[in-house]
Amino acid sequence: MKRVLVVIGLCLLWPLSALAEVSLQGNFTQGGLVFGATEPGNRVELDGVRLGLSSDGRFLIGFGRDASQTATLSITGNDGKTSKRTLAVANRKYKIQRIDGLPPRKVTPKPEDLARIKADNAGIGRVRGLETVAAYFSSGFTWPVSGPLSGVFGSQRILNGKPKNPHNGTDIAAPEGTIIRAPADAVVALVNDDMFYTGKTLMLDHGLGLTSVYAHMSAILVKQGELVKKGAPIGKVGKTGRVTGPHLHWGVTLGKTHLDPALIAGKMP
Repeated sequence: MKRVLVVIGLCLLWPLSALAEVSLQGNFTQGGLVFGATEPGNRVELDGVRLGLSSDGRFLIGFGRDASQTATLSITGNDGKTSKRTLAVANRKYKIQRIDGLPPRKVTPKPEDLARIKADNAGIGRVRGLETVAAYFSSGFTWPVSGPLSGVFGSQRILNGKPKNPHNGTDIAAPEGTIIRAPADAVVALVNDDMFYTGKTLMLDHGLGLTSVYAHMSAILVKQGELVKKGAPIGKVGKTGRVTGPHLHWGVTLGKTHLDPALIAGKMP
């Protein structure tokens, strides 16, 4: 008889059922990403929503900034039998960040800017809608650039005194021109030299709906459709778009769910 094992972090194991062997490893917290594996061909669902599955049985679970404290994982085998487990999701507290002195047009766009912003968002949305059946993410993640964190995931920014949406990524301060490296294997899914908010912007597709974005760059060193390996140069730190100084905005999203890149990459070297 087989047993299903769930791995939290690197040490905690518990039995899930006798259906098939399943493993989970990652951060069971708001903003966390969990890497899962089961027998190829199984059906995997989280709270009733089917998850993508690679040919070797890998899948991903993402918990958003304000995710509920519990989620239900269901695994259905080829025999039609389903096993369920309730996953506990830890809550987090987020910081408030104030940034003043930005050009008013970048905080409250003029009507003539809205068409451009809409087009930018459509390009980003297209990438986040990809369902590439590949597990490029299995290379593991590292930091794309090193430096002080000038913005953290989940914090709410107040720009020129106006509250904005929560920050959906991590900002890393670094000198202009610093090389940005691919944090994991991926396919280049978007290259845009001049987005309204994010300037020179790059997006990578890591497979199964997991994508990452790199914003405010001074240069982009790869082409759309190119396969990049973990550690390969993909761009340079800059200050294009809506910024007050050179830094990299790095975001990671599973489908439409924003995740905390710092949790995924772990301790910065």
